[in-house]
Parts: sequence; C-alpha cells; structure tokens
Amino acid sequence: MTGLLPLLGTVPAADGIAEYDARDTRGVPPPNSIVDAVADTGTHDTTAPKSPHAPRSEYFNLAELTRTDTRGFVKSVETYRAEPWGLYLARTVEHPHFRYLESWLLPALSLRVTVRHRGPAHDRGQTYYLEVGDYAAIAPKKWRAEGHYLRVVARPGHPAELAGVDELLAAHAAGRLDTARTIATVEHAIAAVEGIAAHGHRLENWLAAEGITLTWL
Repeated sequence: MTGLLPLLGTVPAADGIAEYDARDTRGVPPPNSIVDAVADTGTHDTTAPKSPHAPRSEYFNLAELTRTDTRGFVKSVETYRAEPWGLYLARTVEHPHFRYLESWLLPALSLRVTVRHRGPAHDRGQTYYLEVGDYAAIAPKKWRAEGHYLRVVARPGHPAELAGVDELLAAHAAGRLDTARTIATVEHAIAAVEGIAAHGHRLENWLAAEGITLTWL
C-alpha cells in the first residue's frame, strides 16, 4: 500500500466538491487536500476523519424503477437503461444547487460516473464526478453499488482531480476496508486519472478507447 501512496501525491486534489451528493451523503466532512491526507512518510493523518464510515451501498431495482439509498430508504428512479458495459440511471433529487442526476455504473472500470443538472437536460460542458467502488448486477434486473471513498472530478479539457484519500486511508486503518480492496481502489483511481490525461483530459475519449460509449439526456 505504501508503494502506491507516492503516486497519489502526483494527482491534483479536488478542493471545491464538498457539495458532491451522488450517494445522498450530505453531512460527510468535505475531503482534505492530498497534501493534508498523505504525509511525506507515506502515512496518513490519523486524526482525519476520526470516525470513518463503512462503505455505503445502494441497491437498484430495474423492474420496479426504485433504488434503496445508503440509509435504507426506497426512492423512485425515473429511468434505467442497461448496456453491455454498465447501467444508466436518471432521477430527480432535492438539493439547493441541482435538481437532476444522471449516473452510469461501469463494473469493468470499478467506476460510477455522475453528472448533475439544474434541470433534466444535459450540459455538454458538464463536470463529471467519478466514484471508485464495486458496481455489479447481483440478480436479474437488480444491481448493487458500493463506494470506496475515492472520487475523481473530471472537467473537459482540464486535469482530473482526486479527492477522498484521507477518508480511504482512515477507513483502511479502522478496518472498514481490507488491504486488497484498498489497493484496488487506489489502482482504479490512478487508472482513471491517467487514462483521462492520456486522452486530452476528456473522459469521453478515454472511455471510448475502453469500448464504452456513455449517452446522456
């Protein structure tokens, strides 16, 4: 694990995404910078966060057009669409800054890609929020998502930014995430950041090279 930490230090930190709410996790402390999260020695600051939460899971029922959120509440989903590379969903949300979310669950890349809108229309200059975790179909027309703390913010034409390193390391130290999954989470996050950078800082170009075409409203 410590061999991967220096790589994290080379990735830009995302400082302005405290409002990120793709998982209904309002109230979670905003991520600190990479510099604050990872010391030069390759160890983390054990004081932040003090009480790391367990990985949060959501469940999606395509037949019933519902999702069970991280707190166990069942809520409606407006649209589901399954493709060979993943699952698309769109839904209305109650939030002071945006009203509509679109997400793609991409199991092969261990990513969830989310965009958020003030209304049900897609802005082609939209910022993309990527969450690293486990995403998979668990039964016919049923999917599960489990976030593993690290998030990547991708803005077209700009270097991707990484957030949540302090949360990931604290969760690992507290036994919330085992070593194998922690290392895999770091590797998937770095793969996303490097892949986006190698394709003109454009998420869509990297995904196309991986055989994935995301469509939005």
